Formats: sequence, structure tokens, C-alpha cells
Amino acid sequence: MEIQRGYYLDKLLSRRGNGLIKIITGVRRCGKSYLLNTIFYRYLISSGVPEDHIIRFAFDSADDLELIGEKLIEIYKQKRKADPEKFMAYIRAKLTGSGTYYLLLDEVQLLDSFEAVLNGYLRKDSLDVFVTGSSAQFLSSDIITEFSGRGDEIRMYPLSFSEFMSVYPGDRYQGLSAYMLYGGIPMVVLRENAADKAAMLERLFREIYISDIVLRHKVRNRSDLEDLLNVVSSSVGSLTNPEKLRNTFHSVKKSRISAATIKKYLDCFEDSFLLEAASRYDLKGKAYINSAQKYYFTDLGLRNARLSFRQNEPTHAMENLIYNELRRRGCRVDVGIVPISETNREGKLIRKQLEIDFVCSFGASRYYIQSAYSMPDAEKKAQEARPFRKIDDSFRKIIVTGDMVPTQYDEAGILTMNIYDFLLDPHSLERQP
Repeated sequence: MEIQRGYYLDKLLSRRGNGLIKIITGVRRCGKSYLLNTIFYRYLISSGVPEDHIIRFAFDSADDLELIGEKLIEIYKQKRKADPEKFMAYIRAKLTGSGTYYLLLDEVQLLDSFEAVLNGYLRKDSLDVFVTGSSAQFLSSDIITEFSGRGDEIRMYPLSFSEFMSVYPGDRYQGLSAYMLYGGIPMVVLRENAADKAAMLERLFREIYISDIVLRHKVRNRSDLEDLLNVVSSSVGSLTNPEKLRNTFHSVKKSRISAATIKKYLDCFEDSFLLEAASRYDLKGKAYINSAQKYYFTDLGLRNARLSFRQNEPTHAMENLIYNELRRRGCRVDVGIVPISETNREGKLIRKQLEIDFVCSFGASRYYIQSAYSMPDAEKKAQEARPFRKIDDSFRKIIVTGDMVPTQYDEAGILTMNIYDFLLDPHSLERQP
């Protein structure tokens, strides 16, 4: 069974011939290699590109390395990377005709001096270069800077709920439950039973994600690193900061880990695209508040596997799910803070901060979004809408709920929609009254 990734294929197609290196980034096993070497390759062939004008090379393939006179076993034994001179000689021998050649390189970080090699190819008008990588070295959010502004990043996420449902055999209600539990890593989704899905997720953490971070960042205390990931996993969507986490480690785990080390580890998780952080933004003061952030997992299955599937919290899971969908659609996402002053029962003026779950910026557009797993009565709905009523602007205000309600606007112009309509309609944020 094949999962089509049309959203990302369109992104690749829109960047053809733009004179930049197209770099597909994202958490490991989200489908980058399959997108490039199978889906994109098939499209090029079907659109009339001659097969000999598409050069595919995987630097973790023994067969491909043999084509340039390298042996995978020797590379591993000698703890080195592939020889760039041998690779460039191989490519030169392929460039024998006219027209555009497409260079599709997988695991390019396993090529020595790959930045210099790719920069050299940018000077060749006949080459259109697309690359991906999945190792600890390549999975870094600052990789684009290696190409001096000549890299064009395509950020890829695990399967969206819409992509997930394209291969899920049940209805959308069963599908959302499965998706929130096991996530959208393609190889996990395609497993047939729950035990296999859980085992695959746990193995990915054990054999790939943590090991990559330890290797790349030379982490000395793997135990503290894993403990921190467990703490963040259990409090996803909660405001926190390194100092608060340090206090937790000191009081609960009797660890002497410093706030600086915790900050470093959090940065490692973000660099590996396991986590993303949402900063707090004061909507009245129009400034960021640096005191705390919220962390979300790029895949809920990975988060749940980290906790051995013991902590099922639909409220926080749905919030994480909405965050991921907004990011996949290309939005910048912050946590909104609305400072207010009001009089209490004793007549004393008190100051409060109301929170909006997500402030989403997309170009000149902005959306305010609340995640409400359930709104059983008018009081709960009023509570969710209250921060919206304190904002004096005309940007769209949306409540996404797990309740099966029709998509509709109220008298204040606040749009309420259910989670299914939000996730399955790519234009749900633009719904008109």
C-alpha cells in the first residue's frame, strides 16, 4: 500500500529550476527519502524527463557506493565518509547530453565535504539539485546556513490526519483515535496490528532518535537526556522553562543537572525535529515573553511511545494535533497572552493574563485558535471565547472542539468547528460566514 504525499510533491514541483539546492528536512522516518526517490522520481519520468537525465544516489547504499569505487563496509570500519572526488567523477561521466539533469541525493551527509560539493553544483545551469538526509548530522535546523543562503528548505512532517485517512480502513472517528495514539510515521501506520505499531515506535526511539542526538551533540549523560524527554512527554502543551525543569530534576530525581544543560538538551530535541517550541506573545504589548514556552511533539505516536502508552490525555493530545496541523500548513505558531485588569468581588483591581492557545501567522494573515476538547455547556464555551472578546482587531477567531458540532459563526463573529472538519478540510481556516 502506497501513501501519496501530494502536498509535498507540489512543493518540490514549485521549486524546480529555481537555482537553489532543495533540501528536504524533518524528523527521521517521516517519508523524506520515499518522497524524493520514488514519488518525485516517478513524476519526472511521467512528465517526459529522460531516465538518463535523473541521477539518483543514496550514500547509505552498498550498491550505489560500489558505482564510485567505494565499499560500504570499509567506510564503516574506517569511520569515514564517501570520497567526494570519486563521487564528482561519477557525476561528470553522467552529464553527457544537453538539457536539465536532476540530481537526487539521499543521505547526502555521508559524503565528505558535501556542502562544498553541492555549492559547486549550483554553478552548473544544467543541474537541478534535490537532497535529503536523516542522520544526526543532517537533521539540524541550521543546516540551511551551510549553503550560504542558497538552500531552499522543504519542511516535511509525518502524515497529516488527511493523509492518514487515505489508507486507514475504518471511519474518521476510529481513525482519529488511532492517529492520536500511534501517530503518523508512515512505516508505523502501515503496520497491521497495535502491538507491531507500538513495538516499532519504541524501537525507533531506542535505536535511532536518542542515539543520533547522543552522537551528534556528544551527550555524556544519556540518562538525564532521556529523563528530560520523559518529563516533557508527560507535560506536553504545558508552559515550562529550563529553570522550572531543573527544579523538577532536583526535587524528584535528585539530579544535579543545571538549567543550562537542560536548555542544551531541549535545543537538541528541537534540532532533531522531535519537538517544537511555541513562544508566548503579548498581544497588547506586541512583544514576546521569554519566561516560558510550550513544547509539542511532531508526532503523537512518538510521544506516547516515550511514555509506554500509559498516559492518554485527549485534551493535550488534541492541542498537540492542532499545533502540528497548523505548522504543516506553513503557519508560524505562538501562544497568545492577553493582559487584562478587572475588579474582584471586594472591589480591588487585579491584573490577569488570559491565554489563547495558538496565534497563527501566515503572511499578512493572522488567526486566533482555541483548542477545546469538549464544550458541554454555554459556560464552557464562554470561557473559551473570553480571550477573543478582549482582542480589539478583526483577525479570524476560531474554536476547534472535539464535540460533533456544525461549523458556524456566533453573533460575535467567532467560528466554532469540530476537529474533523478542521483537520480534513485544507481551507478550514478560511471558512466564510
